[in-house]
Amino acid sequence: MLNDILSNPALIWFLVGLAFLLLELVLPGLIVFFFGAGAWVTSLVVLIFPEVGVNPQLAIFLFISIVSLVFLRKNLKNRFFKDEHNPASLEDEFIGKPALADTNFKNGKGKVIFKGAPWGASSDEPVIKGQDVEIIGKESINLIVKPKK
Repeated sequence: MLNDILSNPALIWFLVGLAFLLLELVLPGLIVFFFGAGAWVTSLVVLIFPEVGVNPQLAIFLFISIVSLVFLRKNLKNRFFKDEHNPASLEDEFIGKPALADTNFKNGKGKVIFKGAPWGASSDEPVIKGQDVEIIGKESINLIVKPKK
C-alpha cells in the first residue's frame, strides 16, 4: 500500500498540499496556505500530465506558490483577516459613517453619538444639537465631523 502511494506523484502532491493547509491552521500569517495551493495545482498538473518529471513538478510548485503568495496574500488577508491593531482598518469603522450631534459645537468642539456611544468631536463648520453629521476623520479618541447636506 505504501508503495502504491509513493509511486503516485499526484497523490503525494495532494497530501503535501493538505499538510500545508493543515499547518496554516497552526501558523499565523496566511503564508503556508499558498504553498498548499501550489502543491494542489502541481497535483492537478501531474494528474492530467503524468509524464511531467520531478524537476518540472518542483518548478510548477514553486512558481505557483510564490506568484500566488506575492499577488494574492495582501488582498486575501485584508478580506478575511482584518487586523484590529492596524490603524487603517480601525479608521474604516468610522470614516464616512453617520453620527448625531449631541451638543452644539462651540469653537468647533462638541459631542456626537456614534453607534449609541458619545464621542468627542470637532468640526470646521457650525454644528447644532440634533443635526446629522458625517465622520470624515479621527484623531485619537476624537472624531472629525462635517454636517450632512
